[in-house]
Amino acid sequence: MSDLPPNDLQIIPFEKLVAKTNGPVASPRVLAIANQKGGVGKTTTAINLGTALAAIGEQVLIVDLDPQGNASTGLGIERRARRTSTYDVMAGTAPLRDAVIPTSVPHLFIAPSTLDLSGLELEIGQQRDRAFRLRNALGNLNGGEQGFNFTYVLVDCPPSLNLITVNAMAAAHSILVPLQCEFFALEGLSQLLKTVDEVKKTLNPNLSIHGVVLTMYDSRNNLSNQVVADVRQFMGPKVYDTMIPRNVRISEAPSYGKPVLVYDLKCVGSEAYLRLATEIIQRERELKAS
Repeated sequence: MSDLPPNDLQIIPFEKLVAKTNGPVASPRVLAIANQKGGVGKTTTAINLGTALAAIGEQVLIVDLDPQGNASTGLGIERRARRTSTYDVMAGTAPLRDAVIPTSVPHLFIAPSTLDLSGLELEIGQQRDRAFRLRNALGNLNGGEQGFNFTYVLVDCPPSLNLITVNAMAAAHSILVPLQCEFFALEGLSQLLKTVDEVKKTLNPNLSIHGVVLTMYDSRNNLSNQVVADVRQFMGPKVYDTMIPRNVRISEAPSYGKPVLVYDLKCVGSEAYLRLATEIIQRERELKAS
């Protein structure tokens, strides 16, 4: 495998568990994976980045805020197993801890969603705390009887800039933007950046863009290469070095209810997500050091 993670980020085999250390339980880093365009790889990135982070020793929770529930399905969570969902959490009828269920990947958990979430905006749209439902729910996530010690929370947002996405941005430390290498990529990115600026001004002054990950990249396609050049010129160092290629194994994996790292660890898609996870950890270290 090329571009292996550095020595201090060795990949831990999925069957091994990380020993927990005693001490105060810190709050997790919250990354919202957002783009109002559909089909850009948000859910695929949430599933596989979460798996890659878990594989290098992080404790990860994916919060599925898309009413379609594709992140939940892609991790093999059947609908009858979603007794408590993110709808219940956002509606205020259940704590987030009650919605958290383990996946088949060690260290990776998910709070699944259901179609009920599609009606949430009408239900809470007039409530004063409507933009802070997720932030409030995340407040007491770690510790307690369940003993959760999450280091990362990845929020899979719906393909729109609605109240649910605003909740994710209001709760997040940073935004991770998957961007498909297609003609209208920059147009959609500009709209998203405006929304991030508005949320930063009014709801979450510490919000930042963690990075832009280019997805569905095809080196043989001149348009893909042009989009990469344009996005890197527009966003500069905010664009991750790692690009996620078009890869049939990435597309196949969700139909088996598995992340691609479990479905085929040695394919180019899995290698790319492991590199992306390593790059994100490195950026986190730089943020803490600055």
